[in-house]
This record gives sequence, C-alpha cells and structure tokens, in this order.
Amino acid sequence: MIVQLQGAQMLQMLEKSLRKYLPESLKVYGTVYHMNHGNPFNLKALVDKWPEFNTVVIRPQEKDMANDLDYYTNTYQIFSKDPQNCQKFLDSPEVINWKQHLQIQSSQSRLNEVIQNLANIQSLHVNHSENFLFVAAETIKNLFPSLMDTKDLLPGGFKLKAINQDMFKLSSLDITHAPLVNKLWLFGGNEFSQRFIERCIKKFPSSCVLGPEGTPASWTLMDQTGEIRMGGTVPKYRTQGLVSFVVYAQEQLMKKRGFPIYSHTDKSNTIMQKMSHSLQHLRMPCAWNQWKCVPV
Repeated sequence: MIVQLQGAQMLQMLEKSLRKYLPESLKVYGTVYHMNHGNPFNLKALVDKWPEFNTVVIRPQEKDMANDLDYYTNTYQIFSKDPQNCQKFLDSPEVINWKQHLQIQSSQSRLNEVIQNLANIQSLHVNHSENFLFVAAETIKNLFPSLMDTKDLLPGGFKLKAINQDMFKLSSLDITHAPLVNKLWLFGGNEFSQRFIERCIKKFPSSCVLGPEGTPASWTLMDQTGEIRMGGTVPKYRTQGLVSFVVYAQEQLMKKRGFPIYSHTDKSNTIMQKMSHSLQHLRMPCAWNQWKCVPV
C-alpha cells in the first residue's frame, strides 16, 4: 500500500509524529518542516499506511525528476520505524525510481542493509557515506530534551570569536556565487551540483562574509531538509574564525523561522567537529547517511 499525504492537516500530523523519533527521524523531520512552510522544493510525502505508518519517503514530484543523471534533484529522504521490514515498500517504482541516478539520505544507518539488498536486485552501484550528525543544543532542548546532556556543553556557554569587520562584511549569497560554492563543496564540482546550489540560494536563507575583493570569503547555506550545508572558506582566509562566524549568523536566521538546526561533519574532519562543539552543537548517537546509487 502507498499513501501520498496531501493537504496541510496530514503533513502537520506527520511532522508531529516524526518528533517522537528524533534524532533518528531528523533528515525526514527537517524536510517535512520545510514542506509545512511553503514546500519550496515542491516535494511529496509517501507512507506505507496511514495514520500509523511504518515507513515514510519524501521525494520530488515525477515531473521534476526528468533528468535520469541528476542525482541532486533525484534525492529521497527515508525514515522507518521498522528498517528490517521496509524493503517491499522501497522496492516499489512508485516510491523510488531505481532506474535513475539517485541519492538517499537518512539519519538511520540501519537502512544500509535494505538499501544494499535493493541495489543488488536493481543492479545499482552504491556509495555509502556515513558522517557525524551534530544538532544545536537549543534544537535538542526544544525537540527532544531527553537527549540533552549538559556535561557535553562548554562551561560558560558559547563565545563567538571576533572577526576583522573592516576587512569582512556579513552578507548573504546570490546566484553569481554558486560556482565558487560548487568548486569547494566536497559533494559538488559538477553542473548538476551547481544547479542544486543555485536552487538552494534562491529558495533558502544563506550567510557569508564578503572579503576585501567583494566576493565571499566564507559561507554556508541550507538545503531542502533544513540542514546547514555546503560551507566553505577560500583557502587564503582560512584559520581566521570566519566559518564559525557565518554558521552562527546562519543559525540566527534559521532560529527566527523555527527551523531545527543541524549539520554533518566527516569523521576525519576534527577541525569542523571542534567548531561544531564550540557553537554548542552536540554529536548525536545516530549518524548522517547518504547513499549515492548509480545503475550499472
């Protein structure tokens, strides 16, 4: 059975239900939150039954997935209360178009076995990235306070390091900055990723500091799941505390709109992990996962 949730009431019920499963449901919860606030990426929510669903998949509309090679657009967010038994639902072509290049995102590493099984059945090559998931202390306090461990917070609270404000000016990104963001983004560097970045800049708030040249020296933006992502600093301006400054600025923008504040960091990137900790973002017991699937 496949049920598409339509209308504000059903989507608000879904958001409320997903809160009970945070932080494991975070990638889907953040996306549904966006859907309930204008749905800027025109996404749809599918469940295996309603209202007591086991598995939810958020995905674009078919008409927006016209390019079989564009796995930035062809992105799915998945949460399942029963990861061992969601294979049949995910195998359905109405739920996931396994014939395309695609990405699956989830805060549940337990989905890996199911996705690998489906990839074998569908003859796909899978590249799985598992990274640390960080959530702002304030978001934890508001949404799932039972996970709030105050001993993990810095004593004395957060102190933002000052930057040279004669040299750097706080601003937001515009479309002309997309090639620079794309060039330095670990998951970017191609024409599809650049289009995705342009779309995020158009649809969502972003933050940057402009250097003396009038171009971004450091920046961060957010995607359709509400995650702070794609941050970068031009090499010559690194180690000056700029990225902490722009992430903090972005956090204030998101807080005003009520977004959950979270991000991911590569397990080997200790510098960004320390920065997250300094901003009072705490590492979650679950991970940030992405599966890139390419037909063989």
